[in-house]
Order: sequence, then C-alpha cells, then structure tokens
Amino acid sequence: MKQSKTLYLFIIPGLFLYLLFFVYPTVNGLILSFTDWDGFSSKNWIGLENYKKMLVDDSIFMKALTNNLKFMLGVVIFQTLLSLGFSILLVKNSKSNIFFRALYFFPTILSSISVAFIWGFMYNPNVGVVNNVLGRIGLEALAQNWLGDPELALYSIVFVQVWAHTGQMLVIFVAGLQSIPEELYEAVYLDGATKWQAFKHVTWPMVTPAATIVVAYTTIQSFKAFDLIFALTGGGPVYSTEILSTYIYHTAFQSSEFGYAAAQSMGFMLIIAMITFGQFKLLKGNRAS
Repeated sequence: MKQSKTLYLFIIPGLFLYLLFFVYPTVNGLILSFTDWDGFSSKNWIGLENYKKMLVDDSIFMKALTNNLKFMLGVVIFQTLLSLGFSILLVKNSKSNIFFRALYFFPTILSSISVAFIWGFMYNPNVGVVNNVLGRIGLEALAQNWLGDPELALYSIVFVQVWAHTGQMLVIFVAGLQSIPEELYEAVYLDGATKWQAFKHVTWPMVTPAATIVVAYTTIQSFKAFDLIFALTGGGPVYSTEILSTYIYHTAFQSSEFGYAAAQSMGFMLIIAMITFGQFKLLKGNRAS
C-alpha cells in the first residue's frame, strides 16, 4: 500500500506541467473572453457580447471558418488518400521502398517557415518554377498568380500542406499495414477474392486504427497551419486564405482586441474538439460495420 502511494508521486511533475501550461491558460482565456480587454487598460466584464459578435456580427470570422473547413477537407481527403496509396505500394521492406519512404518523409523534417519560403518562390508568377515548367512544356496558358488570385490561393496552400506532410502519414499507414497477418490475405485469396475485395474486407478494417490517427492528426494540423499560411500570404488576398488561427492573431496583435480574440480561441478549441470527436465516431462505426 505504501509503495502504491509512492508511485503516485511520479504523477505530480506531469500533472503540475499540465495544470500550468494547459488548464490555467484555458481557464484564464475563458475568463478573458467575457471582457473587452485591449491588452493595456483594465478588463471590463461584458458577458456574452464577444460571442454574439463572433457568431452574428463578424463576417470575417465566418469567412475564416469557411476557409478553414475548406482547407481541412482538402488536406484530410488528399493527404489521407495519398499516404494510404503510397503506403500500400511501399509496404514491403525492400531497399528501394525504404529509400522512397525516406524521400517522401523528408519534407516533414523541414520547418513550416522553410516550406513556405520554398513554395513562395516556386509559386512566384514571374520567376517561379511552377509557371516556368508550365511554359517549357507548352502549357503556359495554365500559368497563374497562384498565391495572388483569391480563387486559387487557398487551394495552392492545400497542395503545399499535403506535399509537406503526406510522408509523415505514410509512415503511420506502413506501420498499420505491416501489422496485418499475411495469413488473412492467403485465406481470402484462396476463397477467390480479388485485390479490391481483399482491401475492402481485410486491409481497410485492419488499418482503420491507423487511419483514425491520421485523420485526427491531419485535422488538428490543418486548423493549426498558422505559420505556413502566415508566411505565404498573411491571410490574403482579400481574406481568401484567412483561417481561424491567423484571424485570431490579427484580432489580438493588430487590432488589440484580446478579449474578443480569447472568445475566438474558445470557439476555435470547441470546433476542433467537435470535428475530431465526430471523425472518431465515424471511423469507429465503419470499423464495427
């Protein structure tokens, strides 16, 4: 009994850090969200006014939320499908497969700012690689101002995000695929199953736990793509790439509306929690069926 009590002491450092760096800032942010604090003067209690403004009166917040949902859907769909497809092709531990896994994983080790500078140069409408390549292969009509066109900018950044993190998700899927017993495939192929039927009835149900991690992580990642978007476009042009994290930054540090930014942060956290919970339930339901 005394030994078990001693073991609880090992929880204290981690619990202290959790309370200090998560619980305290969250509670403090929640309290701040009911004030009109501008970062300098005293805090005045205004109740739910910030939340009313956010949900009813602030069209830019709704624009940022819409952009974030578009960005999330694009990244989750393409990153998940590509990483799963590549992992199926590269699941065996041959030298060539290991090389390509490392090659696809390489962008993940770069910082988001580095990725932004690389792709900012590549998307440059005058000297960028993308438009130059299109011109050299006779497709100059497809050359665009990729980050300057409000219709294209968000989707151009989706491509960059997918490029940067597909290799990271690939590794998770490879681990999930390698854990599937070969006997299951031998059994279904003996029963006359096609490759698609083997994928549908063996591969996908067995790899769903890995897919759940990939989808949840990718979702959170897409909502936190502040540094990539801020370095590439700063939220422009005309708010076309403004997402919740960049808008919260602009609200707090450019407009000095820290109380309102805190309310936006609470809404931001709630949205991520709801979407992630829904994804877990959906993927768990698919696995059970």
